[in-house]
Amino acid sequence: MGELRSILPYFRPYMRSFYWGIVCVFFANLFQAAGPYFIKLSIDGLGDARVSGTRIGTYAGLIVLTALIGGVARYGMRELLNGMSRRIECDLRNNFFRHLLRLDATFYGSIRTGDLMSRATNDTLAVRMAVGPAIMYTVNTAVSFVLALALMLFLSPKLTLYAMIPMIVLPPTVLGFGRIVHRRFEEIQEQFSSLSTFVQENLTGVRLIRAYTQESEQAKQFDAFNDDYRRKNMNLVLTAGAFHPTLMLISGAAMVLVTWLGALEVIAGAMTLGDFVAFGFYLALLIWPMIALGWVVNLYQRGSASMGRLNKILNAQPVVVVPEKPASLEGASGRIEFRDVSFTYPQTEREVLSGINFTAAPGETVAIVGPTGSGKSTLIGLLARVYDPTGGQVLLDGVPLSDYDPGDLRLRIGMVPQDSFLFSDTIADNIGLGLDLNDPLLSESGRPADVLVTAARLAQLHDQIEEFPTGYGTILGERGINLSGGQKQRATLARAIARDPLILVLDDSLSAVDTHTEAQILEDLRQVMNDRTSFIISHRVSAVMHADRILVLDAGTIAERGTHIELLAADGTYARLLRRQLLEEVLESEIAAVAGE
Repeated sequence: MGELRSILPYFRPYMRSFYWGIVCVFFANLFQAAGPYFIKLSIDGLGDARVSGTRIGTYAGLIVLTALIGGVARYGMRELLNGMSRRIECDLRNNFFRHLLRLDATFYGSIRTGDLMSRATNDTLAVRMAVGPAIMYTVNTAVSFVLALALMLFLSPKLTLYAMIPMIVLPPTVLGFGRIVHRRFEEIQEQFSSLSTFVQENLTGVRLIRAYTQESEQAKQFDAFNDDYRRKNMNLVLTAGAFHPTLMLISGAAMVLVTWLGALEVIAGAMTLGDFVAFGFYLALLIWPMIALGWVVNLYQRGSASMGRLNKILNAQPVVVVPEKPASLEGASGRIEFRDVSFTYPQTEREVLSGINFTAAPGETVAIVGPTGSGKSTLIGLLARVYDPTGGQVLLDGVPLSDYDPGDLRLRIGMVPQDSFLFSDTIADNIGLGLDLNDPLLSESGRPADVLVTAARLAQLHDQIEEFPTGYGTILGERGINLSGGQKQRATLARAIARDPLILVLDDSLSAVDTHTEAQILEDLRQVMNDRTSFIISHRVSAVMHADRILVLDAGTIAERGTHIELLAADGTYARLLRRQLLEEVLESEIAAVAGE
């Protein structure tokens, strides 16, 4: 239950609704408790020789009036307190999502996407039930209990004492069941996370599943996950199913005892028939909170378990932090320096980069080549502060990157990653991601659309976009599924160009286009690259041969460096890579020629 303390700050904006909701709870129970008293007066009045229809009618009218006022108050109670819980749920989910956006690659490398989706949906819903209906019924139960008990004592202290005897076993019963519910609900949420992850991975990789004809196998695995989820839910259902009958048994015992002893009191003349009937009503009002208490405890235990799962994420802090007084990037020239940089991925021991030293002057194009796993993408990740180096420093204009705000730094970097990710939005919004397309100062022409068109032209994508029925307004499918691999890469390239970055990074971003298109794109980009510091990572020598400097990475270190001509003359790793690629191109040409005959 202690986990729910972290939700308390979310109540502050809605304290007025909370206070008025509590007032409605009090009046709802007050008028509900008044009804049985008027019934008592009516029954006792029937034995009075002076009784009249007007008197009984007055009592009947008062009973109806109290029911109406109590109903209005109960409506206000639900509207205010449940409405407040909906707003708190919305705030919690918003804060959870914002926090996820703050976390860095270290965090996302250690948790599953489906798990996060489960926490953002199922767990926030369980917390809402704990801070809305559970609180409402807790207060309602407390007020109803106090009023009913007070009126029972007023009518017959002796009978009240007898009625409370079976209730002694209630607290340990509630606590015992509560612990079981908490544990089993945590197991259910964990299983739901695994189920969500499995579904998310299968939907994302549905093409691969079909290509390998794994539909039946994946369906069997899903059945296993789903059966386990059902089994865990059934365990909770069995617990809840035993909980409520147990409470009913205790309350039923109290009712039987009161009916027997109360009847004896009426026969002996110790209490009136009206008192006995009213006492029965108040006992029923006392029993209902006891039953509701079981449901409330269930909600609190579920909410506590879910808030604990949310807190594990909300308490996680990014490894890449924002300095207290970040250095300014105004007027930055784009000079990049790697000074004895080394890096080891979190929770691993292998050093991916070691002793990296080089400088990229403003306006210079630096190419990085090397075999798979040599550390090329990791090196670029350090430049954008996806990670911070574990040794050495990366500097921009002589200032360590750790002194800059990561957000401000990334605004000045146009990153075109290996994985071409596109959103389910229009082509225009994908290319203009992060730009205010309504800002008249976005381009010299004053027409923001020109920025997108220019970027698309440089990426050799404009003509193909124009062929779509709605052009730049075309809605893309999930992850841009209605574009080819090459089109997706060019769209992400256009996105990076459109933001006019200080530093441009192409991380093997043209691997899905043919050699001719790649050459045309790079030719068009030369003018863009002349005005900014650029980094090109590629397996193709043709993509890097015109760079001002080429770094050859091997096993996390710089094995060679120089221009294309200098590296060919050295006849080292770079030269061997070029010869291998030329041989591959010759073989591909011969195969194509044979296939065409």
